Amino acid sequence: MAFENLTDRLQSAMKKLRKKGKISEADVKEMMREIRLALLEADVNLQVVKEFTKNVRERAVGSEVLDSLSPAQQIVKIVNEELTKTLGSEAVGLNKAPKIPTVIMMVGLQGAGKTTFAGKLANHLIKNEDARPMMIAGDVYRPAAIDQLKVLGQQLSVPVFDMGTDTDPVEIVRQGMQQAHEKKNDYVLIDTAGRLHVDETLMQELQNIKDVAQPNEILLVVDAMTGQDAVNVAESFNEQLGISGVVITKLDGDTRGGAALSIRSVTGAPIKFTGTGEKLSDLEVFHPDRMSSRILGMGDMLTLIEKAQQDYDEQKAEEMAEKMRENTFDFNDFIDQMDQLSGMGSMEDIMKMIPGMNQMPGIENMQIDPKDIERKKAMVYSMTPAEREDPDLLNPSRRRRIAAGSGNSTIEVNRMIKQFKESRKMMQQMSKGNMDNIPGMEQMLGGGVKGKIGKMAMNRSMKKSKKKKKKKKRK
Repeated sequence: MAFENLTDRLQSAMKKLRKKGKISEADVKEMMREIRLALLEADVNLQVVKEFTKNVRERAVGSEVLDSLSPAQQIVKIVNEELTKTLGSEAVGLNKAPKIPTVIMMVGLQGAGKTTFAGKLANHLIKNEDARPMMIAGDVYRPAAIDQLKVLGQQLSVPVFDMGTDTDPVEIVRQGMQQAHEKKNDYVLIDTAGRLHVDETLMQELQNIKDVAQPNEILLVVDAMTGQDAVNVAESFNEQLGISGVVITKLDGDTRGGAALSIRSVTGAPIKFTGTGEKLSDLEVFHPDRMSSRILGMGDMLTLIEKAQQDYDEQKAEEMAEKMRENTFDFNDFIDQMDQLSGMGSMEDIMKMIPGMNQMPGIENMQIDPKDIERKKAMVYSMTPAEREDPDLLNPSRRRRIAAGSGNSTIEVNRMIKQFKESRKMMQQMSKGNMDNIPGMEQMLGGGVKGKIGKMAMNRSMKKSKKKKKKKKRK
């Protein structure tokens, strides 16, 4: 992810403090110097860096912090709070019209990802609001943009209004809006043209489209890979159009991520969404507090839970939970589970959202090869239906046959079966609402007292969930 280098630098700066029992003003000063360098290297705006470090320093050197029982934890808390404030404090939703349609206009430079974002936003609205959006192809200068929007529309079964490349974009938007009113679409997403840089002709055209469409939202789409230039672009668009929000794309790339930390402070416009991949589902609502936790390596369980809720089939999840409780979870379920996990994104990204995972030795070098999942599937597909349903049938001769049939060694087959049995045992313990016997659970939840409290909380929530189910059954 874009913030990996920044995360490493901030963590190493704060790790030095954690090792000390007592902290002096000199220690805070040294930490702030490292944080300042880390932020500047991440391409964060100089003025934003100055303001951020000033606020943290002022709060961190107070006597109630330095004289507290755990000053290092207090300072980490202050850094987290100030980082959240810099990113915007709280998530800001879409501005909705009092009556349909809600009109959202996408603006930005060429190549920022406006057209792709229009498709992702349509998908997000369909999934989360059961909406009926329509998209308008207003970029007549790049024929591929119209074709791309049509392809996205077909994938999502969303209508795309276009009039080819020979009509004035303002007229296209006027007629598109008319059709949206007639068809009673509740959202209109307008894809507009971009340029290689901001120019007067582009801005005048966008202003004319704005006058015709009267959008409820003008979302500026910026590419995280453009670094500090993204902030300059945001300022220009904001001055001339009055943007209502920002979308940062390609946050999954190998970028420094400084734009995300700068844009809110510089423009005052909230970041509303981030693009985290190429798939239509790779769009996240921007939560400043969660992003701050992620940057500081503290995980992001809420986003992980939301991803699971979106990508997991609820009925299948309930069936699997029942099988775990009854210990009848088999290799067919194992395949289903791997398919659903794959839909949530890369395992590396998922694991980084779990608090404490980033502090496990060697986690930064850990890479989960997607081919490994395919190899495991090949082993399962080489089993007979009876073997998939009853793993206890897998004696040595059957394992050799599976190895030959799937193109793997017997050692790899044995390892996969062992992993399956261990995970099934762990899942059964979890399904009973008891985390106490699960190895490494406390460490995964943060270690020490925090890990114990986290484990107790999870136990309690699972017990509550079981009570609710019992009440429902009685009713």
